[in-house]
Amino acid sequence: MRTNYCGLIDTQYLDQIVTLQGWVHRRRDHGGVIFIDLRDREGLVQVVVDPDTKEAFETADKLRNEFVVQIQGKVRHRPEGTTNSNLISGQIEVLAKAIEILNPSVTPPFMMDDDNLSENTRLLHRVLDLRRPEMQRNLRLRYKVALLVRNYLDSAGFIDIETPMLTRSTPEGARDYLVPSRVHPGQFFALPQSPQLFKQLLMVAGFDRYYQITKCFRDEDLRADRQPEFTQIDLETSFLDEEQIMDITESMAVHVFKEAIGVDLGQFPRMTYDDAMFYYGSDKPDLRVSLKFAELTDVMKDVPFKVFSGAANMDGGRVVGLRIPGGAALSRSEIDTYTQFVSIYGAKGLAYIKINDKTQLNDTGLQSPIVKNLTEASLAAIIERTGAENGDLIFFGADKAKVVNEAIGALRIKIGHEKGEAGGYFVKAWRPLWVVDFPMFEHDEDGDRWVACHHPFTSPKPGHEDWLTSNPGACRARAYDMVLNGWEIGGGSVRIHSAEVQSKVFDALKIGPEEAQNKFGFLLDNLKFGAPPHGGLAFGLDRLVTLMTGAESIRDVIAFPKTQRAQCLLTNAPNEVDEKQLREVGIRLRQKAETTA
Repeated sequence: MRTNYCGLIDTQYLDQIVTLQGWVHRRRDHGGVIFIDLRDREGLVQVVVDPDTKEAFETADKLRNEFVVQIQGKVRHRPEGTTNSNLISGQIEVLAKAIEILNPSVTPPFMMDDDNLSENTRLLHRVLDLRRPEMQRNLRLRYKVALLVRNYLDSAGFIDIETPMLTRSTPEGARDYLVPSRVHPGQFFALPQSPQLFKQLLMVAGFDRYYQITKCFRDEDLRADRQPEFTQIDLETSFLDEEQIMDITESMAVHVFKEAIGVDLGQFPRMTYDDAMFYYGSDKPDLRVSLKFAELTDVMKDVPFKVFSGAANMDGGRVVGLRIPGGAALSRSEIDTYTQFVSIYGAKGLAYIKINDKTQLNDTGLQSPIVKNLTEASLAAIIERTGAENGDLIFFGADKAKVVNEAIGALRIKIGHEKGEAGGYFVKAWRPLWVVDFPMFEHDEDGDRWVACHHPFTSPKPGHEDWLTSNPGACRARAYDMVLNGWEIGGGSVRIHSAEVQSKVFDALKIGPEEAQNKFGFLLDNLKFGAPPHGGLAFGLDRLVTLMTGAESIRDVIAFPKTQRAQCLLTNAPNEVDEKQLREVGIRLRQKAETTA
């Protein structure tokens, strides 16, 4: 019977007999004395096996990495000069008296402390990967964060209520994962993209404060911060406005970060969506980077340089400058690398000016191929609006606003992280904020229609209801996003609690009465039964923990994640099913699964 965890034994156990169980992390034979690093979920402890204990020594000689063993021994001080301050157990070692092999192991495909593994190797052997100390720490932190959230919300009067995993398809932007019904041939359930409609119905039902830590599913293209199934901290309240909801959730975030990793997030500044896009080109700006856009569209309308004037006069076009302090020292090859980088976001090039002497508005004081194609007035405006000084460099974006915002916004982050610490425009810190006053809708040029920026159940700001039919583009939403270091970690809104207003939103989205009733009738019908004002927010648990751990991907904080192609390499899912299963749900395949040699 185990008496202690390996990684928690320290000097308080000196001279005590302990029984440990775990995995052989490493075995070393030093001139007749065998050392074993024994590992369990709490960490490592050093075990010494002396030849004098013949039976234990013979067993230790058979041990290999990842054997599961039980060791009984006496705790003693490590010899002087051999202590390890990085371990709780680093001051002691265990002198083995008896060793039992509980289960041998074949040779593992990698060492548990190997930090140079490919992601495919890790995901293929995920069970072994999860034994690695880094992954153990990540998942234990995830558990701790979830526990802190539960405790906070419980104390604030929220009730944990489960909502269905099998529901109807009500697309909210991404594609649904569909589940065929055997007992209703030709009909399908959908896995929830979020509990949105059910949590609103719970408010109509009078539960007042609801929360749930739940799985959600979206069949969409994957990135480092996306998974087809992800975990959401979901909450909803009644009779609170957006400021009160933000206060509760901000306080929760501050509490969780403080208790989980000892970080004080402090107060969250408010920033409007318009300001975020104007200065940073993003609705989730990374405020650790102090670089900002300088708006130049109005002063570039008449310049001879067609790249700038064309964008400035284009419907929906934009021209901005991005000042890089000390950037004149950038080499041509570095500038070429940044030019290639912005092309990923659709930018056709990356114009620049190096500031040698800002008092000379010509190609002597300003070093760039484009200077001769700009007027003196436009050059003066560039210097003034960017605040450029001698030795700086200014990058330019000129195109449709969407391309400029994405390309120069990404460049801002890249340069800030690569050069900003030395240049004084990047800080290693935590920079939270709220982004508020989002547009209700954005225009889909391909479909020539308005689409909801958040989701179609978001309430317009007071006084904007009449614009839903007359001027949807002017409507602002009672929506708010919590942003931290350039990641949206939570988003929410005050919801529509009036069936009449909800119908107007559907009209603006070109969802007719019949379609609205078919898809959302259960919501519209119940809003008529005295629905209270309500709103809420959802956090991405995976993203929260990824930020806390500093991991590169949310896959590093999920026990069994999917690849970027939405596959589980461990179980080889998705996979084919047999004809009998397909017949039972009335499905015939039009396209067979591709087979690989």
